[in-house]
Amino acid sequence: MTSVDLHLLATAAGGVLLLVVLIVSRTRLHPLLALLITSLGVGLVAGMPVGRLLKSIETGAGNTLGAVGLVVALGAMLGKILADAGVTESISDLILRRTTVRSLPWAMAGAAFVIGIPMFFEVGLVVLLPLIFSVARKLEASSGLRGSAYVYVGVPVIAALAAMHGMVPPHPGPLTAIATLNANVGATMLYGFVAAVPAIVLGGPLYGILVTPRLSVRPDQALLDQFAARRASSEGGAAHPRPGLGLGLVATLLPALLMLLHAVAELAFPKDSAVVHATGFIGHPLIAMLLGVLFASVALVLARGGASEPLRNALSASVKPIANVLLIIAGGGAFQRVLTDAGVGNAILHVSQQFSLSPLILGWFISMLLSVSTGSATVGIVGASGLLAPLAASGAAVNAPLLALSIGCGSLFFNYANHAGFWLVKESFGMSMGEATATISIIQSIVSLVGLAMVLLFNLMPPLA
Repeated sequence: MTSVDLHLLATAAGGVLLLVVLIVSRTRLHPLLALLITSLGVGLVAGMPVGRLLKSIETGAGNTLGAVGLVVALGAMLGKILADAGVTESISDLILRRTTVRSLPWAMAGAAFVIGIPMFFEVGLVVLLPLIFSVARKLEASSGLRGSAYVYVGVPVIAALAAMHGMVPPHPGPLTAIATLNANVGATMLYGFVAAVPAIVLGGPLYGILVTPRLSVRPDQALLDQFAARRASSEGGAAHPRPGLGLGLVATLLPALLMLLHAVAELAFPKDSAVVHATGFIGHPLIAMLLGVLFASVALVLARGGASEPLRNALSASVKPIANVLLIIAGGGAFQRVLTDAGVGNAILHVSQQFSLSPLILGWFISMLLSVSTGSATVGIVGASGLLAPLAASGAAVNAPLLALSIGCGSLFFNYANHAGFWLVKESFGMSMGEATATISIIQSIVSLVGLAMVLLFNLMPPLA
């Protein structure tokens, strides 16, 4: 390790510290501004020529948005169609009819696992709140459950949505890591699905059973009445009947199935076969999400008598809430490109080779620190991915899909008051700060640590890609 490496590492550490200060101190800059300022500072201190530095920022932001932004926007559209078509309500009715009190948390975790595939954590929670509140309200009235029925029902949902958000594409975090590290999408998705299961089990139903008797959470009555009224309206006054559960599940899972199809084809056929090329096209995240949106639009709306104008308005409305996420992703891409072009990643490569640091643990740790300190899982993922991208591309024995998954898991750790999701859970369920910490913060920490454990276990096995 040379003095140049030490200078670059100190510059990167100073950049991360500056990023944290700009976001969480009294300045409280928007993450996009903080990322751009940090990118400029790191590039200048690292000695990059001004012209090259500006080109790195532009290229990094553009490339990241091109690889991730379109897929994230399509995911938001798909989530809006599924919610408006009543797919969530269909799953709610099935759960209420088929489950017992003991099996209810497992059914709720399963429902959130499926619904959470195409949706952001915050979007998925908002979509599922009517389901959570309606199920918990009936449970509260009909059973002798000790503690809060809303915690008993809500904890598994929070765990499942968090696990899917941090581990499985097409969510923006895993997708950003995949694009930055040039990891195989199908392999990362397979690893993510398998790792998510024990994380959801431990952080969801099992932890929920433990914590429920200790909390007396109940949402505000006006909020409960609002969701109850909305549910009754959707059942009684809908212009079109809700689609069947099977059709709703197909529409929900189609993008994930197309991506998984490519992963399976790569394992079963030669790399240069026509089948692999065909599945590679339809299984690309952009094409898979586009086909999913088109299928849902036709099957759930237009074919059932829906008009095109309301559909277009709904799709337009769906992308407005994610503009902030896309801007942060662009800023993170700029920061990542500056770190790479300045040579910081190569310095980290030299250090990891000298001290035999595990890239998987290093990726989890960097992502965790950035996410906890800045309040943005996206910042954690893009920062860690950018720092470790040269290591993944160096030809060293690094499993890129597992590194992407490790970074995604790190971004989930201890979601607290500087995260938007923390406040969404707290206010939706009428929790105190302590109650919110005992739920979402601990849940996501459990999911994060179990995910890391699964990554290290997978690393002992032959790689998928």
